[in-house]
Amino acid sequence: MQYYQVARIVNTFGIKGQVKVLMDTDFIEERFAEGNRLFILKDGKSIQEVTVQSIQDHKGSYLVKFKEYNNINEVEFFKGLTLAISAQDQQELEEDAYYHHQIIGLSVYTMQNQKLGTIKEIISLGSNDVWVVKADKANQKDILLPFINDVVKEVNLNEGIVRVELMEGLVDES
Repeated sequence: MQYYQVARIVNTFGIKGQVKVLMDTDFIEERFAEGNRLFILKDGKSIQEVTVQSIQDHKGSYLVKFKEYNNINEVEFFKGLTLAISAQDQQELEEDAYYHHQIIGLSVYTMQNQKLGTIKEIISLGSNDVWVVKADKANQKDILLPFINDVVKEVNLNEGIVRVELMEGLVDES
C-alpha cells in the first residue's frame, strides 16, 4: 500500500496517551477528524493503524489522542515516527494545486529551456510555498523558487517538468 505523510510525531504529552505532532498537511481538520484512520510509519512502512479520538491546537503544534492508546507508556515508542494516510484517502485537489510528493523530484527548466535542477524540498510559508531546487551546476547554491504565478509558469506532471520565469536575484550566478 502507498502512504503519504501528514504529520511527524515529535513527543508524548501528558500521561493519557496523547502525542505531540507537527503537521505536514494543509487538510488538518479533514485528516484528523474524530474516527479517521491514520497509519504510523517507521522507515516508510506501516507498523500500526490508529483511529483519531481527538486533536487540539497546542503552541504551534497539535496534540493528538488515538482511541487505541490510553497511557503514555503505550505511545512512547511513536516518538520520531510519521503519521500518514493511504493513497485512497487523499483529497481531490483543485486545478493548479499539487501534493508535495507530486512536485518533489520534478526537473525545473526556464522558459528558454535551460535546465536549472531538480526540486528536492518544499518549504511551506504562510503566504505561499517555496520550492527548493538542487542546482544542476556544480558548486551552485540551491535555488529557492516561490510558488507564485509570476515565477512558476507550467507544471507538467506527465512529463515530470516545471517551467519557470526567473525573477532577478533568484539564481546566484557566482
